[in-house]
Amino acid sequence: MTHSLLDDPLVQPATPARIARKNKLNALNGSTAFGLFVARLGGCRITQGPRGMWLADNYRYNFPVAGAFTIGSVAITRQEWPDILDNRSWLFHHEEWHSFQYAACGGLPFIPLYVAAMGWSMLLTGDFWSRNPFERRAGLAIGGYVEHHLRRPLRLVGRGRRSE
Repeated sequence: MTHSLLDDPLVQPATPARIARKNKLNALNGSTAFGLFVARLGGCRITQGPRGMWLADNYRYNFPVAGAFTIGSVAITRQEWPDILDNRSWLFHHEEWHSFQYAACGGLPFIPLYVAAMGWSMLLTGDFWSRNPFERRAGLAIGGYVEHHLRRPLRLVGRGRRSE
């Protein structure tokens, strides 16, 4: 049985072959090149990181609003990657799972799909992450997110009505 790149990271671990395939796909689909362009535009220091990821830190813009974000196989942050890797390595792993998602989505199509998923989550919960399948598959907790419940009217609709 074969597994897709979007398999749950807790079920389908990142083997060296899977990591190499993901990085190659992101190079071929142009998403890593675009990530490096965004990092340069943001004034980042760019270094080769673990597991074939590019690490870009000291990003100067406040968009997107996130502790870190990934484009292709490039993880970008306003902070410094050596500090993150030493003290919060879970954040690197969360961002790396997003790089698998870029590969699975064919590269840059991930971006509009992710934006749509943010809207879906906002509609259901009032936040951009709790019901965003990309964030859920990358691990909400390791991304530093707290999961919120469905908004009350949606919980009531989901239960249906009991006959009396």
